[in-house]
Amino acid sequence: MISFRNFALRRGERLLLSDVDLALHAGYRVGVVGRNGAGKSSLFAALLGQVEPDRGDLDLPGKARIAWVSQETPQLPDPALDFVMSGDTALHAAVRAEREAMAREDWEAVADAHHRLAELNGYDADARAAKLMHGLGFPTATHATPVADFSGGWRVRLNVARALMTPSDLLLLDEPTNHLDLDAVVWLEDWLKRYDGTLLVISHDREFLDNVTTHILHLHDGTAKLYAGNYTAFERQRAEHLRQQQIAFEKEQAERAHLQSFIDRFKAKASKARQAQSRMKRLAKLAGTEAVRAERGVAITLPEPAKLPTSLLRLHHADAGYGRDTVILRDVRFGLESGDRIGLLGVNGAGKSTLVKTLVGELPLLGGERTAHPDLRIGYFAQHTVDTLVPGTSPIDHLRELAPGGSTQDFRNFLGQWQFPGDRAFEAIDSFSGGEKARLALALLAWNRPNLLLLDEPTNHLDLEMREALAEALSDFDGAIVMVSHDRHLIGLVSDTYWRVHDGVVEPFDGDLDDYAAWLRSRPSAESTKPAAQPAPAPSMPVATQPAPPRAKPASNKVNPVKLQQAEARVARLEEKLAECEARLGDPATYADAGAVADLGRQQMQLRGELEEAEAQLLGLYAA
Repeated sequence: MISFRNFALRRGERLLLSDVDLALHAGYRVGVVGRNGAGKSSLFAALLGQVEPDRGDLDLPGKARIAWVSQETPQLPDPALDFVMSGDTALHAAVRAEREAMAREDWEAVADAHHRLAELNGYDADARAAKLMHGLGFPTATHATPVADFSGGWRVRLNVARALMTPSDLLLLDEPTNHLDLDAVVWLEDWLKRYDGTLLVISHDREFLDNVTTHILHLHDGTAKLYAGNYTAFERQRAEHLRQQQIAFEKEQAERAHLQSFIDRFKAKASKARQAQSRMKRLAKLAGTEAVRAERGVAITLPEPAKLPTSLLRLHHADAGYGRDTVILRDVRFGLESGDRIGLLGVNGAGKSTLVKTLVGELPLLGGERTAHPDLRIGYFAQHTVDTLVPGTSPIDHLRELAPGGSTQDFRNFLGQWQFPGDRAFEAIDSFSGGEKARLALALLAWNRPNLLLLDEPTNHLDLEMREALAEALSDFDGAIVMVSHDRHLIGLVSDTYWRVHDGVVEPFDGDLDDYAAWLRSRPSAESTKPAAQPAPAPSMPVATQPAPPRAKPASNKVNPVKLQQAEARVARLEEKLAECEARLGDPATYADAGAVADLGRQQMQLRGELEEAEAQLLGLYAA
């Protein structure tokens, strides 16, 4: 049991939590929710012993094993599978001891290591680690790939797998779904529902919270209150609690007014003095129930499209990809009309972003035809759009870049609708949170009054309130929408139809998100992604002495060596270009030319997106 007694937590001069008294029992799966800055991550730091409480006590079981997802992944040369297995430190130490004993031919120590490995179920550890990696989207052929070869988003997945591999009584997960596709999120939900320890998870994905949690810990105005049930149950309970609180406040205020009126009328009369004194004591003992303070809700508005033709965009028998040797999608027949709301489904690397970039026109067709209406105006939010915002500049500066002739007052009025009121419009974005930057990026997208919105993971930095506001705004939008998102609540509210991107094909999906999750669970795993079967080790040959699975070779997997070489060369070329672009952005002299900085920011976004697609394509070739 985790116990908080009169617990208070401060970060710097700010008191985040105070007078917290609650207990979390073993087996609870707790969703930790609250506005940004409420103290969610600081609470995790206190549980990990990284910060001390300002007052009170936080008690953990003495031998509790805690697992959490590291925020950093060094560029290690270790194979990915070994990195995941190292989450089990006791097992990792036993494997290392066995290897060292074998090297010095100390057979007694080898026997001890074998015994220890058997106690720790070490002989199936690589299979368990491979299963975790498979669930999080890693093809088997990439399990021997060095950690340093993966991009940032895939390293986050490795950190998640490593945390899940760690034997634990308490598991702390901070936004674990941000870098996962919908398929991996569904798998993670199933895994967490089987976890027999205590789970605390910070998430802004309400569907994920509904499916995983048994309790919700709500941090608000320095308080922490525990609710039984999932997120939907929490919302109902909190609404009822606030209603009852307001009723109690109004009743108490009426009683106060009645008592005060009697006191004011009769306190000077000798015959009524004793009664007046009695009422004064009663008035002093009233509970002092607080009124429910109406919180300012987040609301955003997407402007009406400047023009709204019926048929907006169409792909005819289109082939899409990054060159004749790297075709990702074939024979795509996809049309968009005003009012269409389409959610794209599929695993990372299947080609969802490739399809979106082809619709934008960022990727030229490799075959077929793209037909766009002359009045088509696209609003495009890519996964790395937030990174294109120019450091040192303000929201007003970004709007001036889009509309040099616009008036400052028009800019201020528009930004006010996107929760950047008053002087916030003139603040440098360097101090903005990730959510504020994402909101600004969406505002810049809306400024041009598009009639087609192409949104690729727009919610990664948004909290629950902002996601709800975005869903409402998109629901009222008159144009067409194509969305890629792992947030099922958002995509479910916005989308009318779904298209699945799978095995190079783009096709309508007949069903809803529950049907898609059921399809994922029932789908037989491809042979290329199944964890390799491990032979049962003989007593004289423990698993630790078996060679690590070799990195995939193109000849043995029937991969065209020319294609593989071209894909590797493309990744190297994009990494070099991105490094050059980021070096220029890191040079203070660059910021003397605002136009050049904006161009470099856009180039950085495009290169990052292309690099992610190229890496996904390369992983696919390894697994072919």
